[in-house]
Amino acid sequence: MRIGVIGTGTIASAVVEGIAGDGHHIAVSRRSAVQSARLSEDHENVTVHDNQAVLDRSDVIFLGLMANAAAEILDPLTFRSDQRVISLMADCPLERVAQMARPARAAAVMIPFPGIAQGGSPALGYGDTDLLQELFGARNTIFALKSEGELAAYNCAQAVLSPSIRMVADAADWLGARIEDHAQGEAFLRALVGSSLMGSDCATLLAALDTPGGYNQRLRNHMDRAGMNAALATGLDRLERDK
Repeated sequence: MRIGVIGTGTIASAVVEGIAGDGHHIAVSRRSAVQSARLSEDHENVTVHDNQAVLDRSDVIFLGLMANAAAEILDPLTFRSDQRVISLMADCPLERVAQMARPARAAAVMIPFPGIAQGGSPALGYGDTDLLQELFGARNTIFALKSEGELAAYNCAQAVLSPSIRMVADAADWLGARIEDHAQGEAFLRALVGSSLMGSDCATLLAALDTPGGYNQRLRNHMDRAGMNAALATGLDRLERDK
């Protein structure tokens, strides 16, 4: 495909990395200059242009912009009616994308994560998820959503990633103070949590770890009594309310 990317921040750059080896012709904008230069240096099929030249060279366009700045950046540009637009802006409705990119077709909103650069990552999609599957499905899992309301709820829930990582990091620090090799201890905990979650659904895994009097049950009960569940629910409700 002839693919264009307007905005090359961390996530948009990861998207480019994830498809750069698939034979596409990829034009990226100079936002940001450091990222776009690196992508073009690393991949012969990635070239850097100003925003309008990116559009002129592309049939599928990714918008990796901040939603509050998108209109100002896109208004001076000319899209074509045969172009399909994929927005990476989580907080910008597809209808709004269509207004900013007319007469191009606002095909989908996609919420990828940094791991898409290497593959094996989940990605959220609403709209033309067949297009997302075609581009990314061979190496990643596309979770097709039914509505923008679902997309908003998923976007809130995915924020559990950072506190989960923080919990593992804190446990690794606790362990590291008691062992010789801190890095090995952290690697063990990352592998333990990651492989366990990939191998089973949460209900089955929790039941398997619920040995009466076992370490897992005792620590989980302690954290439940400390209000972990209530704090998580309150935090998610606040994200949903304030989105």
